Amino acid sequence: MSECALPNIIYVMADDMGFGDLGCYGATKIPTPNIDRLASQGVCMMDAHSASAVCTPSRYSVLTGRYCWRSRLKRWVLWGFEPPLIEPERLTLASMLQQSGYATAAIGKWHVGLQWTTSDGEEPLPDGANVDYVVPVKGGPNDLGFDQSFVITGSLDMAPYCFVENGHVVGLPMEPKNKYEPQQRSGLEARGWKDDTVDVIFADKAVAFIDRHVSLRADQPFFLYLTPSAPHRPCVPPKFAAGASEAGMRGDMVTVVDWIVGQVDDALERNGILGDTLIMVTSDNGARAVNYDGNDYGHRSCGALRGQKADIWDGGHREPLVIRWPSKVAAGSQCDALVGLVDVMATCAEIVGYDLREGEAPDSQSMLGILTGEQSQGRDSLVHHSGGGMFAIRQGDWKLSLGLGSGGFSQPVYEHPEPGGPMGQLYNMRVDTLEQTNQWLARPDVVEQLTQTLVETFGQE
Repeated sequence: MSECALPNIIYVMADDMGFGDLGCYGATKIPTPNIDRLASQGVCMMDAHSASAVCTPSRYSVLTGRYCWRSRLKRWVLWGFEPPLIEPERLTLASMLQQSGYATAAIGKWHVGLQWTTSDGEEPLPDGANVDYVVPVKGGPNDLGFDQSFVITGSLDMAPYCFVENGHVVGLPMEPKNKYEPQQRSGLEARGWKDDTVDVIFADKAVAFIDRHVSLRADQPFFLYLTPSAPHRPCVPPKFAAGASEAGMRGDMVTVVDWIVGQVDDALERNGILGDTLIMVTSDNGARAVNYDGNDYGHRSCGALRGQKADIWDGGHREPLVIRWPSKVAAGSQCDALVGLVDVMATCAEIVGYDLREGEAPDSQSMLGILTGEQSQGRDSLVHHSGGGMFAIRQGDWKLSLGLGSGGFSQPVYEHPEPGGPMGQLYNMRVDTLEQTNQWLARPDVVEQLTQTLVETFGQE
């Protein structure tokens, strides 16, 4: 790659993969050789955070460079038939790169809303029984900067159980789902639908996109937004991954994510573009603390962090983030700088020389200098948001949460302040990574300072 050439960019975002799920982040019961190899050739970010502790708002923030709590969605996630969350006029990561000369593709879980047409003119029913699947779907990837797309609408535990390719449903969902895995919701499925092949198909589509693009337009850079459904429930591994880990079926699904990364990496090497490609591997939020059978198998999916998916504690939103960019990022390195996945858009903008205008990616800050070693300091501050809508802010060593409890799944979810007790939580993350010693009452100066910073952030756009 010449000095002036733009890199291909691949962003791989797993669903509910925790900070402790990868070998390069300390996992011993789940083999992840492909991602570990990427880490040995690039950098592991050790203080990277999703913008939310649950799926939809995290994905919204990556695609727009904007905190999702600024949108209509203030807590939790969208369901499979809810309308688009990303405003049609808003610049997205994909449309920015598209305008910068990139070919763009979205493959995997979408989960930021689609505009469906119903047969009765009413809102779609939760199971999609009144949806007209023949009518093209609007407001999705192809309307937001992606040249091509092959996606499922939400998580693999919600209807509709079908693929959507370039705005058209693949195989009409006409029959009730044939087999419900644990915790899957009712709905219709397309003929031949198999839960255990969904991510295999995504991998095949991603590899085909790379192969086809290189054969037809090798001189044009591409952006691939690849978002597997794994390891989110229902955790149904394909046959080749069954028993691949020592952490149950969910652990097996983490190995599927690793396998997908391996398939993509093989395609890059086969096509001679590995050195021309920036690849990022991460997750949309933290993991559940235990498998869906109630066991943890001696594996800590969120590492030593407190909390889990949906929580305001770091287990809910601190993510593994492995980045490889040959000749740009130091191989086998670790970085402790504070960064957010919301920063991907500003980072890519700086890489391609796109001048973000006012209102575009307002909450995104470039981490390019951190990746290339030109700077060591990360963000001054970063806002966290739990599934239930609790806010926190990280600034330097301090983390302030505006509430007591997890704000998510862990108990207690919410606690009422006791007379004379703390109104929220304050932790020194440098010496108290596990968030055990609440210093709210001991450091009222820090509480006041961080609260003011958070208030100022609310007023920014």
